Amino acid sequence: MEVRRGWVEGPAHRGEGPEQFLWRGRLWKVRAVLAHWVETGPWWQSSGVRAVIGSDEASTAPVTTPGATATDLLVERELWRVEAGRGADAGGVFDLSFDWTQGSWQLVGCED
Repeated sequence: MEVRRGWVEGPAHRGEGPEQFLWRGRLWKVRAVLAHWVETGPWWQSSGVRAVIGSDEASTAPVTTPGATATDLLVERELWRVEAGRGADAGGVFDLSFDWTQGSWQLVGCED
């Protein structure tokens, strides 16, 4: 997914953010940022945390996001809920995610 960052505004954000993005081969322009938040990976499921709290839960593989190391407990992704449209059409609401570990964008939700 391609996203162009720029100046965006809305009830939840004013500043740099996703300004335009390509989806299904079409260019969508962000009209407003409806929400903006950061999510961490499931750090509480890591083997290091289980060792500290003395949990007996067995794990066959470390729980991380793709591209993260097993010791990375602070994996984050930034989420943007935006209203976007193409020209004069009604548009829709989209959830865009930026993964700091991968340095890439992903469309994770859509109501168009």
